[in-house]
Amino acid sequence: MDQQTIILVTTAASIGLIHTLAGPDHYLPFIMMSRAGKWTGTKTMAVTFLCGVGHILSSVVLGFIGIAFGIGVMRLEAFESFRGNIAAWALIGFGFAYFVWGLHQAVKNRPHRHIHIHGDTGPHTHEHTHSGGHAHIHESAKKSMTPWILFTVFVLGPCEPLIPILMYPAAKNSLHGLILVTGVFGGVTIATMMGVVVLSSWGINFVKMGKLERYMHAIAGGTICMSGLAIQFLGL
Repeated sequence: MDQQTIILVTTAASIGLIHTLAGPDHYLPFIMMSRAGKWTGTKTMAVTFLCGVGHILSSVVLGFIGIAFGIGVMRLEAFESFRGNIAAWALIGFGFAYFVWGLHQAVKNRPHRHIHIHGDTGPHTHEHTHSGGHAHIHESAKKSMTPWILFTVFVLGPCEPLIPILMYPAAKNSLHGLILVTGVFGGVTIATMMGVVVLSSWGINFVKMGKLERYMHAIAGGTICMSGLAIQFLGL
């Protein structure tokens, strides 16, 4: 391995780590949806991994097309920026819609009390919520769609540094270097995503929400919406 390839591989690993940690969209949606939807650890890791693969591959495919057909890096960057705007707004829209749905569920299923009077024991109260089977069917359908919505958003979302900083310089050196640099960047990015998600999901499970538990879907949606807004308007 020549000196230039070593430098590019090291740069790829560093950028993959920093790029992922600096972008809340790489982990917050999975952490919050896992907590709200009570996903198992296996499901959380599977969804995070698949979304990470889709996120990386979309830029990799575009980069290889650009290199194969000699498309200028500036044109690809412009297209990646366009994709980034779409992905950010998709994340904002999904988060807001989920927030509204979660708020509706919390209000609809708020606990309330009924008073019963029995001749032998006197009056007593009991607390319950109204969440019938029909509502459970709709909620289950929405939860099953959530991973696919996240996957679509992540496929739309570009890895901004990958093509101009790593793929094009590596391609000028060798095909082997191009594949190696791309693989390192992708591997570090996905590993960082999964590491942050698994540690955060494990930690957040110890947080007792109490009466706020029924608002967990709304909190998750609001957090995802805000992370999208941070990406779109703060450039995170």
